[in-house]
Amino acid sequence: MATFPSIAPSFPVRKKSEPNIKTVKFQDGYEHRIKFGLHQNPKEFNLTWKNLSEADSDTVEAFLDARAEDGASFTYTPPNESSAMQFKCPSWNKAMNFPGFATITATFIEVFEP
Repeated sequence: MATFPSIAPSFPVRKKSEPNIKTVKFQDGYEHRIKFGLHQNPKEFNLTWKNLSEADSDTVEAFLDARAEDGASFTYTPPNESSAMQFKCPSWNKAMNFPGFATITATFIEVFEP
């Protein structure tokens, strides 16, 4: 299992929660809410690494390219979180705004695997 490189992202970091809850609405206005699945509240983090050196940006990009190639999840501890989680990264962007520096933005989505 791969661990994301120890290169800290820039702030702000955005964390999204979208619980997987099914709602049944009855005619009289009553609602019944049901948690759907074992892990019904995966987290999503939108991360940015601003003005990384070309070497650090290549390290991050190579890691994400390798996970796209092998389809494996990876371990990462997001800022202000107490423990590591398993993630997939379905998309990322690399902007090269200055010579020798790059900014990477990525979306990390929590996955639950044995």
